[in-house]
Amino acid sequence: MSVAMISHPSCLKHEMGDTHPEQPARVTAISEHLAACGLDKRLKHQDAKIAHKEQLLLAHAAEYVEQIFSVFPSDGYTWLDPDTAMNPHTLDAALHAAGSVVQGVDLVMLNEVQRVFCNVRPPGHHATRTHAMGFCIFNNVAIGACHALAQHSLQRVAIVDFDVHHGNGTEDIVSGDERILFCSTFQHPFYPHCGFDGGASNVVNVPLASGTAGEGFREAIDTHWLPRLHEFSPQLILVSAGFDAHRADDMAGLNLIEEDFHWVTRKICDIADQYCNGRLVSSLEGGYQLDALAHSVEAHIR
Repeated sequence: MSVAMISHPSCLKHEMGDTHPEQPARVTAISEHLAACGLDKRLKHQDAKIAHKEQLLLAHAAEYVEQIFSVFPSDGYTWLDPDTAMNPHTLDAALHAAGSVVQGVDLVMLNEVQRVFCNVRPPGHHATRTHAMGFCIFNNVAIGACHALAQHSLQRVAIVDFDVHHGNGTEDIVSGDERILFCSTFQHPFYPHCGFDGGASNVVNVPLASGTAGEGFREAIDTHWLPRLHEFSPQLILVSAGFDAHRADDMAGLNLIEEDFHWVTRKICDIADQYCNGRLVSSLEGGYQLDALAHSVEAHIR
C-alpha cells in the first residue's frame, strides 16, 4: 500500500490572528506527531503544487476568483467574512492547498500512489462557488473532483465529508451534478445552519444531534452512506477529513474518538478498493484541539 502526504511551507504562513482557531500549528501538530510515532517514514512526502486559475474556475465563478486575487493585502488582514481573513501569504497558501488535491488526484490516477493525505490549510469545504466563509477560501476537494472529471475523463467521483460542520460549499458546487455523489455527516443544529432540509438527488446529508458518539455516527454511515456509495460505484473517492467531531474539540458537540475516524476511514477504503482500484485522496478540513487532531489524523492515515 503506497500512501503519499502532500503539504507545503506556505500553509504555515497563512494566519488570521493569534486567537483564531484555524492556525498554522494545526499542520505542525500533525507533522510532528506523525514523525514522533514513526508513521511519516512510511509515507511518500511531496510538496504541493499550486492550483492554476483554470483549475479554480472548474468549481468557482470567475468573478469570485478575480476578487480573491485582487483583495489580498500587502500588510495586515483583509476580512472576507466574519471568520475568514487573508494576510499577505494567504493567497499562496490557498493556491497550494487547492493544488495539493489536484496533485493528489493526478498521483492516484497515474497509479503513482494508491492513497493521498493533504496536510494543508486553509481548509475548503465551506467555500461556495461565489463566496469565502468558515475559514475557507477555495473549495479544495470540489476543485479536485472537478479536475478528475475534466482531466481524467472520469464519470463518477464520490466526495465524503465527516467534518462536524456541514460542507455547504461543496454541496453548493456539486449539487445536481450526477457525476458526483456527495455524502456528509455533521452536527445539527450548528454552523452553517443548512443541509438538514433535503437536497439534490446526488447529495446524502446526515445531520447528527449534539452529543452523538461513535455508535450513532457509525449507524449513520452504515445506513445512509454505504448503500449509496455501493450503488454509485465511484471511480475515485475524495475525503473532506475534518476531525472537529472529536469529543476533546470544544468547537462543537459531537463525541467521536480516534477509533471512530479509523473505522469510517476503513469503510471508505473498502469502497475504494472495491470500485476505484484503491484510489482515494483525503484533505484536511477542521480539527482545532491540537492533540486530538494529531492523533485522529494518525488513525485516519493508518
